[in-house]
Amino acid sequence: MERFTVITFLLLVSCICSTLGQTCEGNCGEKFDSCSCHSTCISLINCCADYKEYCVNIFPYSGSILGGSDIIVLDASFNNSSQIVCRFDNNTDTVGYVDDNGRGHCISPLLYETGWVPLHISSDNGTTFNRTGAWLSVHTGKLDAKFKAVLVNSTKWQYYGTPHVGGSLEMTWNTSLVRAERVNIELWGYRETGEPYSDDWRGEWQYLYSLAKDLHNTGSFSFLPKPAENGFSSWELGSLRISPISSPDGMWNVQAAWTEDHALAWHLEEKFRQNSTVWALDKCLAWDQLENKLPNFLSEIIDCPCTLAQARADTGRFHTDYGCDMEKGSVCTYHPGSVHCVRAIQASPQYAAGQQCCYDSSGAQVLTADSIGGSTPDRAHDWGSAPYRRPPRIPGQSHWVYDVLSFYYCCLWSDNCGYYFKHRPSSDCRRYRSPSSAVVFGDPHFITFDGVRYSFNGKGEYTLTSAGTGLTIQGRTEPVEGSIKATKLSAVAMREASSDIIEVRLETGHKGLEVLHNHKSLSFSEQSWMDLHGVFVFCPTSTNVTVMFPSGAGVEVRLREGTMTTTVLLPEEFKDSTLGLLGKMNGDATDDLALSNGQLVRDPGNPEEVFTFGASWAVSNKSALFTYDSEYLLDTYYHAPRHNHSFIPVFSTPENPDDPLTDQAAEICSGEGAQFCRYDILVGRSPTMGNASRVSFQSHVSLVNDLKPVISCGRLSPPNNGHKQGTTYIQGATLSFSCDEGFTLKGSAQRICEGSGRWSGEDTHCVVPSNIAGIVAGAVIGAVALLVIITTLVLHSRKKKRKAARSDAEK
Repeated sequence: MERFTVITFLLLVSCICSTLGQTCEGNCGEKFDSCSCHSTCISLINCCADYKEYCVNIFPYSGSILGGSDIIVLDASFNNSSQIVCRFDNNTDTVGYVDDNGRGHCISPLLYETGWVPLHISSDNGTTFNRTGAWLSVHTGKLDAKFKAVLVNSTKWQYYGTPHVGGSLEMTWNTSLVRAERVNIELWGYRETGEPYSDDWRGEWQYLYSLAKDLHNTGSFSFLPKPAENGFSSWELGSLRISPISSPDGMWNVQAAWTEDHALAWHLEEKFRQNSTVWALDKCLAWDQLENKLPNFLSEIIDCPCTLAQARADTGRFHTDYGCDMEKGSVCTYHPGSVHCVRAIQASPQYAAGQQCCYDSSGAQVLTADSIGGSTPDRAHDWGSAPYRRPPRIPGQSHWVYDVLSFYYCCLWSDNCGYYFKHRPSSDCRRYRSPSSAVVFGDPHFITFDGVRYSFNGKGEYTLTSAGTGLTIQGRTEPVEGSIKATKLSAVAMREASSDIIEVRLETGHKGLEVLHNHKSLSFSEQSWMDLHGVFVFCPTSTNVTVMFPSGAGVEVRLREGTMTTTVLLPEEFKDSTLGLLGKMNGDATDDLALSNGQLVRDPGNPEEVFTFGASWAVSNKSALFTYDSEYLLDTYYHAPRHNHSFIPVFSTPENPDDPLTDQAAEICSGEGAQFCRYDILVGRSPTMGNASRVSFQSHVSLVNDLKPVISCGRLSPPNNGHKQGTTYIQGATLSFSCDEGFTLKGSAQRICEGSGRWSGEDTHCVVPSNIAGIVAGAVIGAVALLVIITTLVLHSRKKKRKAARSDAEK
């Protein structure tokens, strides 16, 4: 009966829309009085009849920035006469096709940008583009291996031709990526032309030559490389493409599988194979000369965190570098000796430069002045930066050209890292300032940026924090299951200035988190990282979401036992600018509980006063960022007051020794923060929620500890003609110095980094031992010897004269 009612309703809507001429053609995202072309219409069951025909979904929804993905257009109808043209990002057209099942297909193109780009589809050979969707272009390094061809033993590929590295090379791919029985293997090269930082600076991909043709599509290919002919060996960066034999050599935007871009050591000229060290040194010296002419970008990049703990905690500004990840075994090819690296998420404002920070097993930052595996800044951010498309903002490739190939020249293919580190020195952490953190968890409990702890069990939608940068973060609460007079956080929505709106909410059943992008559900089944407009989202699992904004603000949402824990991290630039339930971030805890009218709570220990404070931060209808895609949400929040005045919670934890949960509360809840855990068990009636609150509280305490300011004294170099033991330069670190044989240490042999940010003791030098005492002693001995000789001669002369006088007298 229910199914019949729904079908009848849909037919009725279809009839009304047709009668009124309301169509989704050209109107995707719009809402009409009688039907909707907005993504929420699916769950609200009020879509216009042609919604799926014109507001299309696709599979897969993502693929390599290099293109070649075969995309199926879901639900829309096509026929054999349809001539499909797909327009990506409003300016790049590819030719699609209709398969035997009447489904339309698009082929993704080479794009010089990452993130979601608009997709428009024509079925009349490009005359009208009346179907609308979106495509996610992904950085080759972030792309899941199942969507690309893989270089087997990639290190061998990129060292090929250097001493003791040779033999056959192999690559593999998923045969479904290229729907053809026979394929070609093509080499494509990348380079950047024009004067750097000028209007004619461009990046270009170009077909070079084919390694093999008309091969069976078995999913693997191996070959014995030889130096490229016809001048192609001058291309040092590129990628291999597997494409159907039906596509002419070098044809753009055909179905294909690509490898990651890589250094083309294996096809370089014979001179490289004869003496790779000399060849690489010449390249290194040429790069050194180029860098001397380019503008200095180092002053505008963010400093690295002092410790690994800080780097992993500052999730609003730093993210794991996929090339050196301790969660994946610390395979750090470019940073030997490091166990984990992070990259600054945002590129620098003027030069689009990047920062990379690496750490050793002790958690200390590794500096290039001490190790080849040290932290290095980048002239071009590896992940690119908006508006992309032109150097140095092209994702991946610009970074390769200016930062990675030069590392091969100077460090990996030759031993001349001094040139590289002259231009890419590690920045230490003396200018780094940790962000402040605040958290909402459990039944909901709050810890403000300045450390004030309280509970607020209002039912509604509230401002967690807002700031002068345009950052707004809102939270929605709903009653705990049953008739219990307590609430919990069920959704958070956020945006910064004109960025996309991101919402994270509990899925039905509270087993996972759902992420919505501008009120449309996002799938992370293909990619865990997404570049959106003015915001990045990382979702490695269904219980873990991190949102990052250009200001460095970060929001972490974690699901624990069916409850959301939301942590907000704000850099010091937000000081004195925040308002809301998470308080004023100014280091003064006494003004955190300020109502929206500015009035302070008189007695923070009075839960009813605190409740009034919380209620004052209910959002207005106009400012609400949430999605209302069900009758329940519309009735409970959208069409109702944003703070439910009729919902009065239990304000304090009851103390009833006869309560059957008392013993569990005593067992689970102990130590600091136990009051939150006890409330969730004894009022929320849920030991699992209480335990989740205990874990969330302890996690926040650990986070605050990890983010504590660390004092750095800066690096000390070893003395000339001497040595240094120790490479840690933060408070409490000790460095020891010694001298080479034949030299004497002058100054302090041991120095300690003190709380003042200065090193104890005196500067250390190794000097040649002084021989003044020996010279003086030698001079004295010489003078005495001379005096003895003179005295002896005088006495001998006198004796001789006396003897002669005696002889004369006898005569």
